[in-house]
Amino acid sequence: MTELNRNREEVEIDVLSEGSRGVFGIGTEEARVRVKAANCTSVEEDTMDIIKDTLENMLGKMGIEASVYYQEGDSFSDEDGEDAPAVYNIEGDELGILIGRRGQTLSCLQYIVKIIAANRIQDSLPSIVIDVNGYKQKRRQVLKELAERVAEQVENSGKSFTLEPMPAYERRIIHMALSGHPGVKTESVGYGEDRKVSIIPKY
Repeated sequence: MTELNRNREEVEIDVLSEGSRGVFGIGTEEARVRVKAANCTSVEEDTMDIIKDTLENMLGKMGIEASVYYQEGDSFSDEDGEDAPAVYNIEGDELGILIGRRGQTLSCLQYIVKIIAANRIQDSLPSIVIDVNGYKQKRRQVLKELAERVAEQVENSGKSFTLEPMPAYERRIIHMALSGHPGVKTESVGYGEDRKVSIIPKY
C-alpha cells in the first residue's frame, strides 16, 4: 500500500500463495500477495502486469536475482517526450551488468522489453522507463548539474564546449536543461555512438 500510496480502502488484495511455515524451519515459503489500486481499469492493470512480468522473465533467464518495482515517473517526463511514463526500477545487488558502458545495456534492455511487451499486449504500449537501482534518476541529476556548470563556463569564456559522447536520452536531458538559458544554445554533433552535445555561446 505504501508503494501505491493508497490506504486499505483504496486497494484490492489478492492472495496468490498462503505460504508455508515448513517443518523445523525446513521448506519455509513466504506468502505472496498482489496489491492493486481499486480505481485502476483492468486494461491498465493487465498492461502494467504484462510489462513487469516480461521484465522479470528476462531477468530470470539471465540468471539475475533482483526485484522489480513499479513507480510513477514524473521525474522522467521528458525522456520520451511524454508526461509521467511508467517506471520499472530493478533493485538488487551488483547489477552494474544491467547498466553497461554509458548505460547502453540498460537502453537495450528497455528496448527489448518494449518490443516483447507490445507483442504480448497486441495494443499500443504506454511510455515506459526501465531503471536499475535508481541509476537513471541519479544520472539525470548529475547531467543537469553538469549542463549548468558548463553553460556558465561557456557564457563567461565565449568559447563552445563539447561534452563526452552520450546516448540519445542523456543528450535530451542536456538539451532540455539548457533550452531556456539566455546565454547559450545546444546542438548534437557527431554520428552513432560518438554523438555528443555541443554547448555554444549565443553572442
